[in-house]
Amino acid sequence: MSEALLSAEGLVKHFPVRSALGRRLGAVRAVDGVSLTVRRGEVLAIVGESGCGKSTLGRLLLRLVEPDAGSLRFAGQDLRALPPAGLRAARRRMQLVFQDPYGSLDPRMTVEAAVMEPLRLHGLHRGRERERVAELLARVGLRPELARRWPHEFSGGQRQRVAIARALASEPELIIGDEPVSALDVSVQAQVVNLLSDLIRDLGLTFVLISHDLGVVRQVADRVAVMYLGRIVEEGPAEEVFHHPRHPYTRALLAAVPGHGAGAVLEGDVPSPLRPPSGCRFHTRCPHAEARCRDAEPGLRGLSHLAACHLQDTLPPAPPLRDAGDNERLRRLQAFFTQEQPA
Repeated sequence: MSEALLSAEGLVKHFPVRSALGRRLGAVRAVDGVSLTVRRGEVLAIVGESGCGKSTLGRLLLRLVEPDAGSLRFAGQDLRALPPAGLRAARRRMQLVFQDPYGSLDPRMTVEAAVMEPLRLHGLHRGRERERVAELLARVGLRPELARRWPHEFSGGQRQRVAIARALASEPELIIGDEPVSALDVSVQAQVVNLLSDLIRDLGLTFVLISHDLGVVRQVADRVAVMYLGRIVEEGPAEEVFHHPRHPYTRALLAAVPGHGAGAVLEGDVPSPLRPPSGCRFHTRCPHAEARCRDAEPGLRGLSHLAACHLQDTLPPAPPLRDAGDNERLRRLQAFFTQEQPA
């Protein structure tokens, strides 16, 4: 087992909600006691429905958002204790690829300037910045002569390639991708997923993929952590989680993936993160809930495959998961592994 590159213990982030007059009405419990380890060289996927806290957790892991409580360590350093200069040095080794390729690039900067900015900020490749930009663009499948163009001259998939090149410019050890393909056309998603897979393998990157698309996750992830209402409810090796899910919420997410077989689909709305349910937070939507699920909150238990469910040892077997080759959507995606280039 590889060493831990990034570890979090008991991370908490609550966002206060106030009235028009400034009176505190409560707090959105976006992340509510999350512990997580990211091992060097692995791809960890964080999955769950919209509003479960995935993106907030990703920003907490990079200390782009300050946690209210908990500890955070990267490569042995206590990130919460670092002064501004130390945090800046640590952030060179950690990068974030955002969901929206249209909003992640400054429209006033050429592609060359955007990719070059991290090089100049961190003093990398002095005197050969333009040559390095050309190398990075080629690395993500774009012709180097496109460097002088503006972001609006590129398609969504090409902009996301530029954003990935910019993230690679600082030579990071860890990249967090926050829904990096969800804003792209289906025909382009596979291209970017394929690119990320190649970069992870060739550069030895550690990657945290935040996604609600389990079809994409299954293609690239080594481990999966499932979030619900600010908590991790299941975590384990990807194939274990996909083929032998231990939490009813994970089973319901898998049942919703086209072509992945039968199962109980989620019903009802996600409860408000202002007032999460008592006990197991999923009990209001769980078809197997018992009285103890309403009264006591379960902790994660298990060895390499963990689940926070009172009933995980007595649940009926999960419906069989079809092989990824049977997924019609994935077959369609595989047909589009061609690179797009502007004229």
